[in-house]
Amino acid sequence: MPRKRSPIRIVSEYVALRSFMSVLGAMGPRSNMAMAPYVAKAIHALDRKHRERAKDSLRIAFPDASEQRIDHLSRCAIEHYVRLLFELQHLPRLIHEESWAHRLRLGNLGPVLSYLNAGRGVVMVTGHLGNWEVLGYLLAVLGYRIDAVARPIDNPLLNNWIMGIRERKGLRIVTKWDATDRMVEVLGGAPQSDTNDSVLNTGATSGGSGGALGFIGDQSAGDRGLFVPFFGRMASAYKSIGLLAIRMNVPVVCGCAVRMSEGYEYRVDVDDVIEPADWQGLADPLFYVTARYMRSIERMVRKHPEQYVWMHRRWRSRPTWERHGKPMPVRVRQNLESLPWMDDATLVRLQEPME
Repeated sequence: MPRKRSPIRIVSEYVALRSFMSVLGAMGPRSNMAMAPYVAKAIHALDRKHRERAKDSLRIAFPDASEQRIDHLSRCAIEHYVRLLFELQHLPRLIHEESWAHRLRLGNLGPVLSYLNAGRGVVMVTGHLGNWEVLGYLLAVLGYRIDAVARPIDNPLLNNWIMGIRERKGLRIVTKWDATDRMVEVLGGAPQSDTNDSVLNTGATSGGSGGALGFIGDQSAGDRGLFVPFFGRMASAYKSIGLLAIRMNVPVVCGCAVRMSEGYEYRVDVDDVIEPADWQGLADPLFYVTARYMRSIERMVRKHPEQYVWMHRRWRSRPTWERHGKPMPVRVRQNLESLPWMDDATLVRLQEPME
């Protein structure tokens, strides 16, 4: 559950952010983007904690990169995040039925649209790359059902405000605290009578009236998550994405929306589509699906590392065997070896404990 905060802190945080965003709104989109680099430069200089977190993550992801490159990308990551905050204020006004075609460049979205046009449920996965809010906005503006799974913000006033922005164009938010029935229903299955039932225990299959269910899939799931490769290291991932896709027999589509210019222009692309046939007959289908969508996120980030939120402590949680100083279990190694894209050098690095 969300952490409890004092009423004074809740109100002060809300008033401060709303006041700041009101100033941004009055200045207009172009002025906001012009100001973003200066704000980001100040944050990079003054916010040592997040600056060093970004650099630590970049060193893990790009072990051969120079310190100059690491410093440059950490600056870009903070500036990117500042731009995201500024963009949030203007998205509902800038991306709508009449304007979206002028601001969005559509890549290979054919698979997603064909699934949705046929009423087939689809799990959509992206990472903290580019502007992930744009993906939901686009489908909602085009008239498709799109529900996104999101963790509520600890401050309830800020949570309601930000959720209102997200839902203004038809994007619907599924909270992580009571999500199971909603997620199953979105994908075309019958809601369960007991909200505490695990998705593993449902026998639901897509019923032909499914929509898109969106996840930001690169968060750490903690020590109890499913550990799969991410930038050559084992990283904790949530099991729910793979479990839903497997139990509902729906595809997993991996994509992103990256910024093309400072003028609120984005390119939306699909990087990979994981079909149910791809995991049929595998010894550990959940491991395969999770590893594959994480590989897709990594591939997209490698193309645009300057637009990734490197400030997250992505590799903080470690597998049980590593925490206890033991070698990687045979079962995990076999799962890694079974991945079609695995190579010997990556396999060796995955087995090395992180410092």
